[in-house]
Amino acid sequence: MSDYLFAILGMSLATQIPRLIPAFTKTESLKDGFLKRFLDSIPLAALGALIVPGIFSVGGSIWIGLIGGLFSFFLALKKMNLMLNIILSTVLVSFLIYIRG
Repeated sequence: MSDYLFAILGMSLATQIPRLIPAFTKTESLKDGFLKRFLDSIPLAALGALIVPGIFSVGGSIWIGLIGGLFSFFLALKKMNLMLNIILSTVLVSFLIYIRG
């Protein structure tokens, strides 16, 4: 087998195992506190892995994404509706890209 196949299989296992554990166990019934915290934090870690690179690469400037991310974070702290947060942040970033030229 080639090295590429081993890499693909390894990455597949690394992403599938944390997804399969909650499917076959109820996190409420887990006695181990570390495992429960680990499984509860997977969605947050996945969101962070998806969002952070996008923030730093949008609009061709790190500042546009950073301003949009901070604006969205501020709206989230103010308990803004999620869809409204997404819409307003997208409009702000689009406006910043537009005025940047």
